[in-house]
Amino acid sequence: MTPAQLSRIVLRTVRRAVEADELRVAVPERVVVQSPPWPGCGDYATNVALRLAGGARGDGLAPRDVAEVLRRRLLREPGIRGVDIAGPGFLNITLSGDSHARLVELIRERGADYGRNQGLDGHRLRITHDGRARAVVVGEAVCRLALASGARVDDPADSDAVMGDRGMGDVAVDSTAVVDSTAVVYSAVVDGAAVASATSASAATNASATSASATSASAATNASATSASAATSGSADPHRLRVHRVHVHVRDVAAPLHELLPLLGEDALRWALLRPAPHDVPDLDPARLLAQRESNPLFRVRYAHSRTRALLRNGRDLGIEPLAGDYEHPAETGLAQALADYPRIVEAAARDRGPDRVARYLEAVADAYFRCHDACPALPCGEQKPLAVHRSRLALADAAGTVLANGLHLLGISAPAHL
Repeated sequence: MTPAQLSRIVLRTVRRAVEADELRVAVPERVVVQSPPWPGCGDYATNVALRLAGGARGDGLAPRDVAEVLRRRLLREPGIRGVDIAGPGFLNITLSGDSHARLVELIRERGADYGRNQGLDGHRLRITHDGRARAVVVGEAVCRLALASGARVDDPADSDAVMGDRGMGDVAVDSTAVVDSTAVVYSAVVDGAAVASATSASAATNASATSASATSASAATNASATSASAATSGSADPHRLRVHRVHVHVRDVAAPLHELLPLLGEDALRWALLRPAPHDVPDLDPARLLAQRESNPLFRVRYAHSRTRALLRNGRDLGIEPLAGDYEHPAETGLAQALADYPRIVEAAARDRGPDRVARYLEAVADAYFRCHDACPALPCGEQKPLAVHRSRLALADAAGTVLANGLHLLGISAPAHL
C-alpha cells in the first residue's frame, strides 16, 4: 500500500464517519500520512484527528475522541493491521504483511514504469537555462522528471531562451549523452517534430498505464490529480495548453563540461551536479566521487542495485523464484515503506524542479536495503534448505533494485547489474 492509497483510505473513513453522524466536522479535501517520527510507531502516522477536532462544529469532541472514532473504523479496512492513538490524538497506522506483498508485486509488475505518474498532466513546460555546466545537467534531469510526471515539455528551440547552441529537447527519448563541439552534454532529440511525437507517445504510455491498473503506483499517488485533469485537459490539444516557462537557477561550477567529463565520467559528473541542493556548491573531487567504498553515496546506491541483481542470479542458480509474501521484520517493512514513497518523490521533485530530492531518496533506499540485507538474508546459508521466506525476500530485493534503477535512470545515470 502506498502513502497515497492510505491517504485515500483515511479520507474515506472520515467521510463515512461524518455520514454516520459519528463526527460533525467538515470533511477535508485531502489527508496527509507520513512516516512516523521515530521507530516503533507503526508504518505511517497522521494528525487528521487534531485537524478535525480544531474544526469541529459544536460537538465538543476532543482530538483523542475523534481519533478513537477513526481508529475503530480504520481497523475494519483491509490491509491495516493495527491503529494506535499517540499523544494528543495522532494516529499511528500499521499495515498488514500482505499489504506490503501487494506493493512488492506491483513494483515488479510495472518495472521501469513504476514511479511514473500523472501529477503534471495538463502542464506544458518550457525549461530554459544559461547554458553553463551544472544548469545544463540539472535542466536535463528536470525534463525527465516532468515527462515522468505526465507533463508536456516543449522543444526550447521554439523559444527565445538561451539553451546553449542547440537546445535540450526531449531528454526522455535518448539517455545516451553526446558531447558536441560546444562542450555541452546533451541527452536530447533537438528536432521539433521528433520531440513532439516522442512526448505525445510518453504521455500516451502514461495514460494507458494509469487506466490499465486502478491500483498502479502512478494512479495511487496521483488519483485525485489525474481524475481532475482528465476531465479538463485529458483530450485537449497539448499545443493549446498554457506554457509554463521554467528557468533553471543553480549555483554553477567554474569549469566547463568538456573539462569535467574526462576527469569524472558521465555518471559521477551527473551525480556531483545533481545531488547538492541548487544553492550548494558541488563537490567535484574525483578521489571522493570515484571511490568504490561505502563513504561514496553514488557507489553505495549503485552497489545496492547491483547486489539485488546478484541475489536474483544466485537465487535462480539455487532454483528459488521470487514471490512476495508476508513482511513482518522491521527491516523488511522499513524497506517496503521506502519503496512505496517513490512515486510521490518523483512527482514532488518534478513540481519543485529538484532532482536533488531523487538523489537523496535513492541514498535512503540503499541504506534501507542494506539494513534489510543484513538482518533478513534472502538466500539460505550452508545446508539450510530454501524456504518461502527466501522467495519473499528475493522479491523484495527485486523491487528495491527496480526502484533504484528507475531513480538512477531519471537522473541520467546508469544502473549496472555488475559492479
